[in-house]
Amino acid sequence: MIVGVGVDIVEVERIRRALEDGKIGQRFRDRVYTKGEIEYCEDKRKGKYQSYAGRFAAKEAVMKALGSGWGSRVTWQEIEVLPALGGRPEVSLKDKTAAYARDLGMQNFLISISHSERFAVAYVVAQTP
Repeated sequence: MIVGVGVDIVEVERIRRALEDGKIGQRFRDRVYTKGEIEYCEDKRKGKYQSYAGRFAAKEAVMKALGSGWGSRVTWQEIEVLPALGGRPEVSLKDKTAAYARDLGMQNFLISISHSERFAVAYVVAQTP
């Protein structure tokens, strides 16, 4: 049964500027993305900013499906979006964010990410077990 839906769209250029900013770039990257996500995006070389933007949109979409922005119950680092076997994206929740999702009856998240040169979009459906 579907218990939550979230969608988000992000400008790739906005994420690129944030990541390359000399003052906040490293802090932004370390705050929003997990080590695995950073490795995945950096491996994309030419398309790395689209990949970063896609993961940012995905995390925002997960937060919307949860009905919560980031804060004490939901954090950026506790939402990880990496490819599963075969390449499709997969959402993994950790710690407090996973507990919050379970409290809401959400156990499975289906996700789709798409991007162009200018935009990245993600759509998430949260399901009960």
